[in-house]
Amino acid sequence: RSSGKPGIALVTSGPGATNMVTALTDAYMDSIPLVCISGQVPTHLIGTDAFQECDTTGITRPCTKHNWLVKDVNQLAETIHKAFHIATSGRPGPVLVDIPKDVQFQKGIYKSANQVVVETYKPKLKAELTSIERAVELIVKSKKPIIYSGGGVINAGTKASDALTEFTRITNFPITSTLQGLGAFPGSDPQFLGMLGMHGTYEANNAMYECDLMINVGARFDDRITGRVDAFSPNSKKIHIDIDPSSINKIVKVDVAIVGDCLSVLNDMLTTLKNKHSEFCSSNKEKISDWWKQINKWREKKSLSYKHDDKLIMPQYAVERLYELTKNKDSFITTEVGQHQMWAAQYYKFDKPNRWMTSGGLGTMGYGLPAAIGTQIANPGKLVVDIAGEASILMNIQEMSTAVQYKLPIKIFILNNQWMGMVRQWQELLHGKNYSESYTEALPDFVKLAEAYGAVGIRAKTPKELDDKINEMVDTDRPVIFDCLVKKDENCFPMIPSGKPHNEMILGPEDEEGITEEGKVLV
Repeated sequence: RSSGKPGIALVTSGPGATNMVTALTDAYMDSIPLVCISGQVPTHLIGTDAFQECDTTGITRPCTKHNWLVKDVNQLAETIHKAFHIATSGRPGPVLVDIPKDVQFQKGIYKSANQVVVETYKPKLKAELTSIERAVELIVKSKKPIIYSGGGVINAGTKASDALTEFTRITNFPITSTLQGLGAFPGSDPQFLGMLGMHGTYEANNAMYECDLMINVGARFDDRITGRVDAFSPNSKKIHIDIDPSSINKIVKVDVAIVGDCLSVLNDMLTTLKNKHSEFCSSNKEKISDWWKQINKWREKKSLSYKHDDKLIMPQYAVERLYELTKNKDSFITTEVGQHQMWAAQYYKFDKPNRWMTSGGLGTMGYGLPAAIGTQIANPGKLVVDIAGEASILMNIQEMSTAVQYKLPIKIFILNNQWMGMVRQWQELLHGKNYSESYTEALPDFVKLAEAYGAVGIRAKTPKELDDKINEMVDTDRPVIFDCLVKKDENCFPMIPSGKPHNEMILGPEDEEGITEEGKVLV
């Protein structure tokens, strides 16, 4: 995710392969190129319930783009080349190659990559010009437009992010983003409205609800974004740009569907605008000035504001201070999953692509620490911080030994509230404060735990000491676990209540509304 290159995983047969299912599904949902090579029992034992045998290709078929069981060593080279091609082309994703033990010990004929032709998989990269022109016609006529960018822009490479930025500048359109799309357009830019969706900003969600044209660039209309589909951007014309034709009209019906690579499509749209609508490029800022006035009124709500506390560290404040003290270091941020993940997305601004690594589609707790290790290996010398929760971090805490062994100076920044915060928040808002299995009384001492692994442990208890402790963490050239003790019962706002449209948001504790019975099952 941080390098744009395919990841590689090697796992043993049986439990090694079944343990890989979560990682494969995570990569599948977030469109991450990954090649998994799994061991398998010898070919003559397949189907006999041999020791550590499992139907790996059967189990992983729903969570890979393609998989193979290689029984002939002479097919192995060709299969590996195909695996990398399929993982990295079109809509990226995971693939798996299952290799029986006897095949691993054999010698075979090697084929180079240029000798292998994948006849049956040729994703469409170039969009139809007629679709581009229809989209541009809608663009030049719109009075209340919004751009909605997703992870597909980042997957298309840094040049796609550059093209998106140029398109946004030329049109002067407001732009919002999905969780996976953060960084495709500079987060500190005034044209950026913040994240969209369940925990998105007031201005982004209201602009999406009120717009007359929505341009979806590389996003898939996930339910965390749309909420109630029948109330999602109800009065807008919709343009959907996606490399995956199966995503088109799957959830939201659109007016113009453009199948192609984001970079190619954006370049074609820019060329068409400049060549055929040059007057639009020079005059549109004035044309949509009233729309920007309305957006700035929504911004006045300051939906990301929160109550400060002199004695307790607010989790939002912790992320804000982390951002301010690291924003000039070209930092890479990973997260676990929960409230801390949303606060990181809300308060840490990403101005470049590939700087934000999080489990979006699957929401996999335990993701951030191993992701930080991979990010640090791919980006030696860079600052890598995993913004974590005290529950999520414990799911893969054993990987601290990997970080110490390989001398990887990752920083684990734990927002420790002793709760599974998002679970507690939903139990509070949806289940009548019937708290169950969400509070942790017997947590380890994270400072001592860090030291037990041979890492450095740091703890902050008050806002006054936070900056100095963060600077100490950043300046430490070793793996660090930072135990940041935050307010225990803080909820993550703003929030779209389940079953409600984007223009009916909860902005804070004083604004909480009852959630309908229908809404409780829609979450």
